Formats: sequence, structure tokens, C-alpha cells
Amino acid sequence: MELGLSNQVAVITGGSSGIGLAVAKGLAAEGVHLAICGRNEKKVADASGMMKKAFCVNTIGVPADVTKPDDIREFISRVEKEFGGADILINNAGFGSEETIIEAPDERWQYYWDLLVMSAVRMSRSIVPFMKKRGGGVILNNASICALQPLEHEPIYNVTKAAMVMFSKCLASELIKYNIRVNCINPGLIRTPAWEAGAASLANREGITADEYLKRIGAEYTPIGRFATPEELANFFVFLCSDRASYCVGSTYYVDGGWLRVTT
Repeated sequence: MELGLSNQVAVITGGSSGIGLAVAKGLAAEGVHLAICGRNEKKVADASGMMKKAFCVNTIGVPADVTKPDDIREFISRVEKEFGGADILINNAGFGSEETIIEAPDERWQYYWDLLVMSAVRMSRSIVPFMKKRGGGVILNNASICALQPLEHEPIYNVTKAAMVMFSKCLASELIKYNIRVNCINPGLIRTPAWEAGAASLANREGITADEYLKRIGAEYTPIGRFATPEELANFFVFLCSDRASYCVGSTYYVDGGWLRVTT
């Protein structure tokens, strides 16, 4: 299927590993030029260089902590300087939390609010003017199944991801008149480096391998019986970025192998 994405420009937060990197590769394979950011300068530089070489697209990798407005401003400045704007924004940066509501201090709530919600607000606010000038664009917010089906050990993550879903809906209604399509994706079990690192620690306590632990979790929670690869999820992101998804506006899509226990 021809997606018609060649020579567009995509901006991806958290684009140097995991889901963000898989989405970046998927878009690069379609001829999309890339601006990615991440907190680790070497990882960002390595990912950018790899994609430039592998896919023959223009890429920039900018070290940035999206909880910091100044870092976001510097990232956007680089995007404007290198590409003159962008057609696609993937708000992907983020990771899970572990706490109880009663014991977590205000500072922890504020950190995750800035990481998972305000980063998407600030990035969208910065990129939308470019999209308006270009005649349209696509914004995809990577939330989580936890927005609707919470995990007990990460209440802050659950709450902030739920907020991201509503943010996506409101932004979609505000921007569609400019031909800017906004949607939200709620992944389930995706085998990312973060999951693998956590599994290694938990599996060691049980005397099993990380692979065995992850296979058990996948079989226990999902009807499909396994984790998805980041690439499987990225395929859906890439489709939603294209005009093939032109009537997809303001929706939240679950990519979870059937894990969600209710209808939406």
C-alpha cells in the first residue's frame, strides 16, 4: 500500500529507543525525514546516524529532557533551522512509575505531569504553527491501555495517561479545521527495553529467565498470548500518519492483543 509519506518531516520525542525508535524507523522506511530527541545524547546521536545511513533520509538527533521547557524550545529551534517545520508530531516520550497515591509527594506527581502531559501540550503548541503554514499535519499521542485499565502499582502513570487521552480529543476538535488530524494510541504489552530491564530484575527473584517471565505475563494477560514487538505497534502509527487514515480524527485506538477487558 502506497502511503504517500515520502519527503514529509516527522518530529518524535523519545525517539532513540523502544517504541519511539521503531516508529522513527517505520516512517524513515517510507521516506520521511526525522527529528528525534531523547535524554541520552549518545543514544540520540547513534539512532539518528543509523537511520540516516540505513534509509537515506535527513535526520537530526537532539538531546532533550521534555520535562524542561527550555529543552523543548531548543529542540523546536533545531527543527525549524534544519527543516523549516514539520508535518508529523509523535508525542511519545515517557515511562512508567511505581508508587502509592498516599505516599507519593507532590514533586513526583508534578514530574510525571510534565513528562507525560505538559510535554505533549508544549510540543503541540510549538509544532502546530508550522503545520498550519504547510496546510495540515498529523499529531499522534502515545498513551497507554492504563488510561482506562489501570495497573495498581503505577497510579500516577494511569492518571496522566488518562489525561493524555482527553487532551488528544480536545486538541483534535480544535485543530481539524486546519486539516491537522490528532489521534491517540493506547498500547498494551509492548516488548521494549524498559520492559526487558524490569523483567530481568523480577525474573531473577523467581529464579527464571527474563524471557520466561515475559512469556508468562503475555500468556496471562492477553488473549493473543504474547507481547507485541515495537515494530508491530509502529506499523499502526505509520498508517495513522498517512492520508490512508484521512477520516481518523479524535479517536483513541487500543493496540493491545485483546488485553482490554471492556468495550470502548
